[in-house]
Amino acid sequence: MKHPFCLPGILTALFLFLLLPALAFGKQRQRVFLADPFILYHNGLYYAYGTGAADGIEVYTSKNLRAWERQGLALHRDDVWGDHWFWAPEVYEVDGTWYMYFTAEEHICVATATSPLGPFRQQEKKPMIDSEKCIDNTLFRDDDGQAWLFFDRFNDGLNVWVARLEDDLITLRPETMRPCIHVSQSWEEVWPRVNEGSFVIKHKGTYYMTYSANSYESPMYGLGCATAPSPTGPWTKYEEDRSASSPGSSKNPLLQRPGQLVGVGHNAIFRDRRGRLWAVYHAHHDTAHIHPRAMYMSRVRFHRVNGEWRMRISQKYKTPYMKTEKEATMDHSRPAVAHP
Repeated sequence: MKHPFCLPGILTALFLFLLLPALAFGKQRQRVFLADPFILYHNGLYYAYGTGAADGIEVYTSKNLRAWERQGLALHRDDVWGDHWFWAPEVYEVDGTWYMYFTAEEHICVATATSPLGPFRQQEKKPMIDSEKCIDNTLFRDDDGQAWLFFDRFNDGLNVWVARLEDDLITLRPETMRPCIHVSQSWEEVWPRVNEGSFVIKHKGTYYMTYSANSYESPMYGLGCATAPSPTGPWTKYEEDRSASSPGSSKNPLLQRPGQLVGVGHNAIFRDRRGRLWAVYHAHHDTAHIHPRAMYMSRVRFHRVNGEWRMRISQKYKTPYMKTEKEATMDHSRPAVAHP
């Protein structure tokens, strides 16, 4: 018989000793449970905000977009209008002031702070539009400095509108409100009538709007794209891919059920430290449960198609995870290392 302590046996035992704990550790990684996520990069650190907390808006930080650490509430309900339903935050720095655009009790609001960590507060606690319910407000500042606010109204299911902002980036000019997009393609008609969660960027003179369609509760929640020559439109949606045979194409939907994910939507677009574009979005907890929704990321690229620049969102996605308490402690004790 072979000796029980032969070299192959020892190597096999050593391999299993090293591998199995790593596999178990990987399986225990907790995802980042943020819906309607938004990410920004500032001074060597990534900040993520999203829907999740009952009493305000949470903020998470990361040095590498992979491992994240919760920093607490960036916005607390005691400091702003509204008591519940704090949704879909976005944060921007303009001339040294940080602005958070968010939804509270199905009204759009904005608060300010001196740091991306907050605390974000409203000097005057009120919605941006107090006469009607609106959600999902997002800021777009054009090359000339003009600020525009895109948001959802409930006057035809949910549909996307735009309005100018005053120079204070807080006051909306109601007389400038214009419709942008509404449900108009068959992939958007699963249930109910929803075009929401818009996000606008500009590329080579053209304005690109990503948006979500269908209910967030539906596994067929997905991302589409529309383009326009100006923030006020006219907005034209990408043609629909009725065959559903070319995922990753420049047709609508741009992203729907990638890989094992369902309920994919409400994205924002950001640049990493290397200048690369990413879409961050949420998906259902799993195929059987909606909540808690988790954050995912995919690369965004532009391709020339028939002489036009077309946006594509990769079907391959990254799954951010939470740092363990030990990792967070170790990370705080050593100098930062540059990552993507």
